Amino acid sequence: MHLPKTVLFLCVFGVLIGCFWPFGSIMSIYRNSVFIVKGLREFCKSGYEHAAKSFDKAALDVDVSSQAFLITGANSGIGKSAALAVAQRGGTVHMICRNQTRGEEAKKEIETTTGNQKVFLHIVDMSDSQRVSDFAKEFAESGKELHVLVNNAGCMVNEREMTSAGYEFNFATNALGTYILTSHLIPVLQKAENSRVITVSSGGMYTQKLDLNNLQSEKTATFDGTMSYANQKRQQVIMTEQWAKKYPEIKFFTMHPGWADTPAVQNSMPDFHARFKDKLRSPEQGADTVIWLCLAKAPLDAESGGFYLDRKPQSKHLPLAWTKSSAGDEEKLMTILEDMSAKFSKE
Repeated sequence: MHLPKTVLFLCVFGVLIGCFWPFGSIMSIYRNSVFIVKGLREFCKSGYEHAAKSFDKAALDVDVSSQAFLITGANSGIGKSAALAVAQRGGTVHMICRNQTRGEEAKKEIETTTGNQKVFLHIVDMSDSQRVSDFAKEFAESGKELHVLVNNAGCMVNEREMTSAGYEFNFATNALGTYILTSHLIPVLQKAENSRVITVSSGGMYTQKLDLNNLQSEKTATFDGTMSYANQKRQQVIMTEQWAKKYPEIKFFTMHPGWADTPAVQNSMPDFHARFKDKLRSPEQGADTVIWLCLAKAPLDAESGGFYLDRKPQSKHLPLAWTKSSAGDEEKLMTILEDMSAKFSKE
């Protein structure tokens, strides 16, 4: 296996310090170091601009006026860019937003910009597991069509907070909310031809390995919102792989938007934003792969369960990072999430 010189250096560095520091600390330093090097090369605006030179310019020249899309977190950033792109091509857009005012403002802007009046707003807080479950059930029973689900909504709360249902806030939104919504809408998606599920993950997941004993960072001495978020993004990638195996009639993908200048990044990672703001991608650049996975024909021929950046499948693990999980643990994650989800299902 050929490794870049920088990665080789970091591997040697890890071996040298291994005599002095615990293995867990070594791996954390190694993963974070390789992740930063990879990020500066691929995740910034320059990485997108380089990749875009090889994009198929006609890939998004499509008419989706007969299709319906549901996009969470659709009032700003990547979600809003995706909703706008779908509306421009005639698609029916179901916007899932937490805030009524911001949701209505975004809906009006999309309608005005595109002239598409098939834009519908649903107020759902993805951290409220009962509300997510109720909405998904109502949508499924409504008879509405759904061809594409985009799990975009996410959060990074930097202090430990618990929802009314007793789940850590980040976990409830990023992992459990995604699981509940997707699993409840799979029967609707199965009725549509060429249906797809796209989940917006993060490159931060490269630094984390699935830990079934610490899904909600409950055993972490000092809570770190960034690490909590990265853990759940790893969980999303595993969920997607498992769904892809179980439901071959639906295409499932995760993607990484790169480091984009979105309100979420500005609010949750102000230091990172201040340091890298001139290097960050625009929301539209961050959303490009979401839009491509939603609309282009090429993903329908791709292997389901893949992880994408800039319209290309990516490795889900850094070299020598020890982040791969056993098949048993990955299946157990789905069982744990299903048991949690079942608590909010009403007969």
